[in-house]
Amino acid sequence: MTPLAARLHAALPQTQCTRCGYPDCAGYAQAIADGDAAINQCPPGGAEGVSRLSAITGLPPLPLNPANGVEGPRLMAVIDENWCIGCTLCLKVCPTDAILGSNKRMHTVIEPYCTGCELCVPVCPVDCISLENETGTATGWQAWSQPQADEALQRYEFHGVRRARDAQEQASRVEADRKRSVIEAAMAKSRARRAAP
Repeated sequence: MTPLAARLHAALPQTQCTRCGYPDCAGYAQAIADGDAAINQCPPGGAEGVSRLSAITGLPPLPLNPANGVEGPRLMAVIDENWCIGCTLCLKVCPTDAILGSNKRMHTVIEPYCTGCELCVPVCPVDCISLENETGTATGWQAWSQPQADEALQRYEFHGVRRARDAQEQASRVEADRKRSVIEAAMAKSRARRAAP
């Protein structure tokens, strides 16, 4: 990440919602720094967020691009535990690991860690996740604090490390299973040769 992108990244709310059109806040910050994205694509940051990015880049402030969404209150994901089937799809998409649960077991949201990114809602096959207004009429940076953004970034970075570790462990298990299958096949072939007249 370039120094300019790092400064822009620090000015973003770190909800990791992807509404800007990029996979995460870091991607959006780098795109702004590279001149590939406008400074008005972050609905969670709202008008104040655009002003922050304007001050860093020297670009004139723009109204929030409606194609990316509208500025609104901070939302909280809520799971209807009576309907949750434990599919784990929401666990996989939550950028801050704010959902707790396991396969075929009821899930729940750890409220302080939810950024209101909304990514869990469309993946739920039984529509048991809803979003509730957490901040009343406060929107953008008025609904989100710098300490919350810092914690969200820390949790997002750990989420990435955990996912990479899980992928490596899965690859190791697949390789071990493949080796075991090759050895078992060789042993079965050897036994068959010995048993043959």
